[in-house]
Amino acid sequence: MQSKKKLFLSGFLGIVLGILLSVLALNYFIGNATGSVAGTLKILWTLNILHSKYVEPVNTKNLVDTTIKNLVASVGDPHTTYMSGELFKNFMSETKGEFSGIGVVVGQKDGFLTVVAPVEGSPGELAGVKVGEKILKIDGKEIKDLSLEEAVGKIRGPKGTKVILTLQAEDATIRDVEIVRDVIKTKTVAGKMLENDIGYIRISMFSENTAQDFAVKLDELDKLGMKKLVLDLRSNPGGLLDSCVKIANNLIPKGLIVSVVDKDGNKQEYLSKLEQQKYKLVVLVDKGSASASEIVAGAVKDSKAGTIVGQTTYGKGSVQTIMPLDYESAIKVTIANYYTPAGTSINGVGVQPDVVVELKSVADEQLQKALEIIRTK
Repeated sequence: MQSKKKLFLSGFLGIVLGILLSVLALNYFIGNATGSVAGTLKILWTLNILHSKYVEPVNTKNLVDTTIKNLVASVGDPHTTYMSGELFKNFMSETKGEFSGIGVVVGQKDGFLTVVAPVEGSPGELAGVKVGEKILKIDGKEIKDLSLEEAVGKIRGPKGTKVILTLQAEDATIRDVEIVRDVIKTKTVAGKMLENDIGYIRISMFSENTAQDFAVKLDELDKLGMKKLVLDLRSNPGGLLDSCVKIANNLIPKGLIVSVVDKDGNKQEYLSKLEQQKYKLVVLVDKGSASASEIVAGAVKDSKAGTIVGQTTYGKGSVQTIMPLDYESAIKVTIANYYTPAGTSINGVGVQPDVVVELKSVADEQLQKALEIIRTK
């Protein structure tokens, strides 16, 4: 019975592949073919050969997953990845602001898995994980052959379980850090009045609710008499484009916020509708400020809506979207590059601060400099 089932499945796959091959072949012969169509024919034919001829049983799902993963990886972009199963679920939960893990946002930089920013109050931050550290191993195993999402999947896990990261600091020293995982609830907006008419708002990430929470906090401080604002985007790894654009609409005078340009040169411009800037502004950034944070910082700098203080930002100037393949898998694909209002691409370069300040002690020299500047505005 089992043998008949295998024969049936093999025959069914052969029929499906045969139909697909026939359709693609028809396109080819009526003149609609390209190199990609010929390549698709080869891929489908290879899958069919492995499934029908290989001496041992073939796990079709693993075969397809591996094929798609390698196809996506072949473009050479660390931000374009295939996600299936737990990887896909984890990614979607993160954008909603709650997930289980250690609370450390990572990215690919110079060929290494690198800490972009630890989430405030997370197990990772409490364990001393620092911005810019390279992750060499997870639980003692090398990760150089893993995609970004695969590495993230190994770092995450159920609440109460442990993970050991082997970290290399910027001075090349290497250490192991044991971290106990927990449920990470990212409260992305916090703020308070600092002195007189100066308000302070910290944004840790741009998730689904960030723009709404920012508007509430802005209104709260406004009612307390805020006329000047220090916006802290340090160690903010980015997030949703729409979220940062909505926030920029509260701060940047009427005009261009960011341009997004796709592979065909089509440009989409995101504009501020703010008739008049209400608050004097200083924006704090560091090398952990990435993506959506850089959009806000770049727009503030180019529009001269405020002063940028801190360190050169991370340098991620591309836009990704999620393309579902089925209910449990998707491709996260880079679909465009973004440009600041002055037409500058910050990809691999970052946003240069107007005033460079290194953070050398717990005294927070960057915040002190921001306050010094905003008092004179």
